[in-house]
Amino acid sequence: MADGGQAESEQDVESKIRETRQRFKEEYVQDSTDKYDSRDLERLMKDDALVDGYLAWRHFVVDDTLKMIDESLQWRKEFSLNDLTESSIPRWMFETGAVYLHGYDTEGNKLFWFKVKLHVKDAKTAVDKKRYVAFWLERYAKREPGMPLTVVFDMSESGLSNIDMDFVKYIINCFKVYYPKFLSKMIIVEMPWIMNAAWKIVKTWLGPEAISKLKFVSKADIQTFISPEHLPPHMGGTDQFKYSYPPLPDDDFQSPISENGPIVSEDESEAKDTESECKESLESSFSTELALRPKKVNFVEDGVKPDDLERQDSSSRLRGARKPLTTFKGTLLHVSPAEELSFGSRDTEKKCLIVLNNVTKNQVAFKVRTTAPEKYRVKPSSSSCEAGASVDIIVSLHGGFQASPQDRFLIMAAEMEPGAGAGSPELAQFWKEVPKAKVMEHRLRCHVLESPKSILSNQTDSLPSTPTGDTQDLQTALMRLMASNYRLEQKLDACLWLQKVLLVLVSILMAFTFSMVHSLWTS
Repeated sequence: MADGGQAESEQDVESKIRETRQRFKEEYVQDSTDKYDSRDLERLMKDDALVDGYLAWRHFVVDDTLKMIDESLQWRKEFSLNDLTESSIPRWMFETGAVYLHGYDTEGNKLFWFKVKLHVKDAKTAVDKKRYVAFWLERYAKREPGMPLTVVFDMSESGLSNIDMDFVKYIINCFKVYYPKFLSKMIIVEMPWIMNAAWKIVKTWLGPEAISKLKFVSKADIQTFISPEHLPPHMGGTDQFKYSYPPLPDDDFQSPISENGPIVSEDESEAKDTESECKESLESSFSTELALRPKKVNFVEDGVKPDDLERQDSSSRLRGARKPLTTFKGTLLHVSPAEELSFGSRDTEKKCLIVLNNVTKNQVAFKVRTTAPEKYRVKPSSSSCEAGASVDIIVSLHGGFQASPQDRFLIMAAEMEPGAGAGSPELAQFWKEVPKAKVMEHRLRCHVLESPKSILSNQTDSLPSTPTGDTQDLQTALMRLMASNYRLEQKLDACLWLQKVLLVLVSILMAFTFSMVHSLWTS
């Protein structure tokens, strides 16, 4: 029954997608094609996930979804989002560091930082600031399609002069209308009590779903949502990242270490020495292994074919690796899995398999990068794939490290000229010369599997040693209550101070009046 219901719901979604596209063409596009960018219309007609995102955000009510798509596509054309580049934004905006992407929350969502104290309301730069935010969102949408963001408003050292209600409304519309299903949560850190009234107005602009994503936190409880390694020191964290421009802060992807030593890549000169050392140790260990291994005598065949040896080596290498079940269909390569690599604590959960299928008619060079190169070993981490062929890449945890939801992998691919060499020096030179516009990129996140032992321990541990979700909620509520109480005390102190000032002023006024009356009476 459950499966049948699920199938019906999938059919309903597909039907709604078809209906949305058909009605949008008939009711919105037919008479006014110049309202939208043709590239956005083409994507709307081809990308099911995009239409599904709009439908889900509007609870699958087609009429509401059509209005949302209309507003979103008009905004995209107004801001020329398909042609928006780094050079089209004023340089000083990047240099301020008021807005940027960096780090991850505890759920593995990218953090979108807004340094409120660096924002000053100015009508002359309002449009450029909106384009600046759109640039970051569009950049992320292209690099991490379908992946949600966590917005962090860092309000430390900010005041009323930093609050721009029109700009805040625009940011909310970005997630409410223009980028549906992008918002994971919106964290407001250290909000001054004097801004309470402003945020009450902001809440009226949010729908019920968005309000539930709003989190007001202090330094004491922000680690509920963001771990210390991704928090700046002034929030009690250990992240020493300091924004600077240029270049733009990226995901900090680095070349991982291959199972047979570092690959020859951008840091070719540095890698060569290390690679030679690794190669020597590998050869010596391999020769020792051969010497100790007992020889087998086969009376049926004179020897084993090289192809058979290669197949045996490949099968032994793939043994224990988690097989991918989903596929991302890129322009050059089909990548499996489509979104995430799953790792666990057991020995059978420490290897994952990435399968690359070349869908072009030429040889395609590829390389794999990661945000945590010290944790993972990748084989091969840089190579090429023949036309129509496939390559298996083994990603394994190394040295007792554990995977984290914040870990990311970047697969880069570019089509090579016919007859181009595929050796390490040739590939290194190729990656130095290939234009960025010709490079296909696909990102994979890490999913951490919970072991049965940890599940059992979570159930049997006592309440004080392992707080449950309810306890954490109570602690969070208590912290908020204490913060609210502190703000009330501040307000009360302000009221008492104002009362004292008024009493002094009244006393002065009464004394002045008494003296005037007295002087008139005596005269």
